[in-house]
Parts: sequence; C-alpha cells; structure tokens
Amino acid sequence: MNTPLRITAFTAGLAAAFGLALGVGHATGSGPSPKPATTAHGGHGGPGGHGGHGGEPTDGGAEHLPGGLQVSERGYTLSVENPFVTAGSPTDLRFRILGADGKPVTAYQQQHEKDLHLIVAPRDLSTFQHLHPTLAADGTWSARTAVPAAGAYRVFADFTPAGASEGLTLGADLHAAGDLRPAPLPETGRTVTVDGYTVTLGGDLTPGRSGALTLSVSKDGKPVTDLQPYLGAYGHLVALRAGDLAYLHVHPDTGTPGPEIGFTATAPSTGSYRLFLDFKHQDTVRTAAFTVTTDGAAAPDGHQH
Repeated sequence: MNTPLRITAFTAGLAAAFGLALGVGHATGSGPSPKPATTAHGGHGGPGGHGGHGGEPTDGGAEHLPGGLQVSERGYTLSVENPFVTAGSPTDLRFRILGADGKPVTAYQQQHEKDLHLIVAPRDLSTFQHLHPTLAADGTWSARTAVPAAGAYRVFADFTPAGASEGLTLGADLHAAGDLRPAPLPETGRTVTVDGYTVTLGGDLTPGRSGALTLSVSKDGKPVTDLQPYLGAYGHLVALRAGDLAYLHVHPDTGTPGPEIGFTATAPSTGSYRLFLDFKHQDTVRTAAFTVTTDGAAAPDGHQH
C-alpha cells in the first residue's frame, strides 16, 4: 500500500500512522468516574512512532507500510514459540520480542496501563481478541487463549521498548487446525447489538481524506452516559483492512463518558474494513463490530449478536 492509513487525535491534531487500530485516551484524576483526557499518541507507543503506535514515518522503504504487516521492523522481531494451535482448545500463546542482537527484550514503556497489547484476529475478520499477556523475567510473553475456529490467524504485538522514542506494531501468522469452514466478511449495518447494547456508527471512511467517525452507545432505548474507562479510555477502536489485515490504532476525539465516542480517520485505499469498538459499562468490557467500505457505506443493514 502506497499511503499509510492515518488517524488524527482531535485534541493534538497529530496524524497517526496506519497500524492496528485501538482508540485510547488517558484517564486522569481519581474517584468513581475519572475523566480520560485525549492524548497526542498515535498509538500506545506515543507520538512520532510507526505502526500501530506512532506518527507519520519520515523515511522511505518499509517505514511506509502499515503496522502489523511485518514480523520484523526497526531491529525488532516478533517470535511466536508455537504458531500451530488446535481450534477450540485453550492454549498458552507464548512469544518473545527480539532485539537487533537477537536477545529477548525484557523492559518496556507502559502505554495505556500495559507494557504490551496483543491482538488476535482470523484472516476472515470474523472474530477479535484483545489480550494482555504477562511477561516472564526471561522476556517470554504468555497469554491464555483459545481461537474459536480453524484457519489462518494474525497475531499483532503493539509495544514500545524501554528507552525508545516511538512504538511499533509487529505481526505474525498463527495457524489453527480443525474443521475449516471459510466464511465471507461478516455483514453489518450502521447499527449492531451486543449483550443488549445498541451501538450505532456514524460518519464515513473516504480514501485520502480525513473524516469523522462517531459511535453511539445505548441500552433499552436510552443513551448510555456513564461509560467506564477501560485501559485509560472510554473507547478503543481497532480497524483491520480486509485482504491483508493492515492494522490501525486510533484515539477518540472526545473524553466524555458517552453516549458518543468520536474518532477521526483517513482510509489508505478503497476496500472493506472491520471496525471493532471496545467499551466498558457496568464493569464489563464488550465489543461491537462493524463492516464498512471506504466510501462510507456499510454492508446491508442487519444486526450482529
């Protein structure tokens, strides 16, 4: 892809490079309802980074690729211990981030309350997992998980090494054995339901032009105005491009606890995208997923449960 997918954080006016999409803002203060402040980060790695967590790259070559498309970048390599799993069976997904010297990285800068964020998604984008693995003293990360169906998956590690000025997102393949049943990209409309919550998507994705996206949360016909911070934000939005699973990390424009969470996005190309919104209410994190095309039109109207 020639042009990275950019996301602009409203309060900072910075462009974030196209990598894995997580909308995150920092929570500040104390008390039962802390108010997250929007940040200038392009991703977990902070401003100026590449991949899922940084700003516009300044040099050429691979730096112009979206985040998550490479297993190795800027001297760091994502090494998955066993990329072969069995669908439906719980497993300890173990991996390491190797430095340029081939040794595991053991120190990281915490971003949005975690040292590393891990995303697992199948190639058909039918499901989505946002995991927070634990780090052993030898530099091995591990996360207990299970992939729901057979097929090819992509694992994304989103992190900032200690002492680095910018973060990055690395991606590696994961293969799940089992009864493979290929499925088309899930279809949704502008409104989806999840666990009794209704989430409505407003705004357009337009190639090469910045556009506003708004996600509104309601329950039982009433707007939800008391969303809880999750990892320092009222909303996380992850966008993955169908076809190559290029990964985008975005931040919300607004720091209010609902019902609307705003984002600003620029699509890098025509095509279809899956948007995954994580939001927390009544101490439970839920995910609402949408399929959209870059002209702003959603797939045929329907509900996702």
